[in-house]
Amino acid sequence: MTAARTWSAGPEPGEEHTPEPWPRGISRQPTMRISDVLAALGTEFGHVSHSKLRFLEEQGLIHPVRTPSGYRQYSPADVERLRFVLAEQRDSYLPLKVIKERLAAMDAGEEPAPVPVPRLAGTGADRAAEPSRRRWTVASVAQATDVDAAFVRSLVTSGLLHESAGGQLDAAAPDVVRTAARLAEHGIEPRHLRPLRTAADRNVDLVDQVVAPYRRQQTGPGRGQAASLAEELGELLARLHTVWVRHGVDELG
Repeated sequence: MTAARTWSAGPEPGEEHTPEPWPRGISRQPTMRISDVLAALGTEFGHVSHSKLRFLEEQGLIHPVRTPSGYRQYSPADVERLRFVLAEQRDSYLPLKVIKERLAAMDAGEEPAPVPVPRLAGTGADRAAEPSRRRWTVASVAQATDVDAAFVRSLVTSGLLHESAGGQLDAAAPDVVRTAARLAEHGIEPRHLRPLRTAADRNVDLVDQVVAPYRRQQTGPGRGQAASLAEELGELLARLHTVWVRHGVDELG
């Protein structure tokens, strides 16, 4: 297990100076709890979890401070490193080993590093407004997406949106509604999209079969590895679907 670091204001007199790790110019003071980190990342990476953060720590990608009582404390710089790791997994499909090598090269100044956007110090009000944290209903999604509530209800009836017994839709509902509304402008109705939803559910079942052995370990690292692997496989399946659709559309011309 990776040993957690302890907070230090800087090198002691006489110590050899080492380059500041990336990201530079962002506070390294550990003032954030794990719940604060999840709130900061939740909008962009809605599926990030406690176990995922602990798994990334086990892999040596982040090194949160441990308080005397054993709690993890993160800095804004830690959050920016996490954002980089999660984005590289999602957008470039890179394995963690390669991402870790890239971070090491950025730390050493051997690879050009992105300039972080100053967005880490969100307020409680900011976090309360995050779409991924809201409780969506047919009415609230219709209002947020500026579409008729009857259209949102038709997506539920067609099985494109899942509605709980309490009337709550999942966090992806606004994205589904916006995309379906754009398609409807071209005559593609909700009933035409049902096979896409069925295929997506089958892909989720396939991913579940692969990650189930890790999830059954009932340990922090095991659950974290399951979450990371599920995310990677999901992105790969989505990418494959996109490649096939784009290729088929190109052939139409």
